[in-house]
Amino acid sequence: MIISYHGKAFIKVQQGDLTAAFNPPSKDSKVKAVRFGADLAMISLNHEDFNGAEMVSYANKTPFVIDGPGEYEIGGNFVLGVPSAGPGGLINTIYTFTIDNIHFCHLGALTETGLEGLKEEIGEVDVLCVPIGDNDTLKAKDAFKLANSLEPFIIIPILVGNNGENLTTFLKEAGAGDVMPIEKLTLKRKDLDGKEGEVVVLKQT
Repeated sequence: MIISYHGKAFIKVQQGDLTAAFNPPSKDSKVKAVRFGADLAMISLNHEDFNGAEMVSYANKTPFVIDGPGEYEIGGNFVLGVPSAGPGGLINTIYTFTIDNIHFCHLGALTETGLEGLKEEIGEVDVLCVPIGDNDTLKAKDAFKLANSLEPFIIIPILVGNNGENLTTFLKEAGAGDVMPIEKLTLKRKDLDGKEGEVVVLKQT
């Protein structure tokens, strides 16, 4: 699995021939979106910064689009979408899916903290993408508390904002000190052994 970050809540996950995109900005967004072809696009929020599935329809690929809660199976990959509160009263969808035996969860543009029972609903989480303040999402302190409760092996902060303050606060809460950003995260199941809530900061590319 190869994970890369393209700003806001836009995450790209690749495994073999499969490319999945989470929350690409639309052409109406002020955020400049990276374009590539995806097989699967998951949209957490009906907002221009998150709902640009058309931006990952490229070359010979047109994605299967999931834009709300439910259970889905695409090419043998199971996706679960769980409703939650998003900015401005919008419904935010939390997505989980398993690929290469790694359980991946993207919290989208989550704003609510009272999510007791979420772990039971979404199941095991190995890699977690958590918003930390941009677009009126979870504050950094609350974001770490929620992330920690889900007990992932790896935590990837998203929606970090532009001034660095959110990320600094999040890393302080996590006791992570200075974490050097990396271009992409390449994982196999065995790479998770011995990790416990490790924070990985991805460069916005």
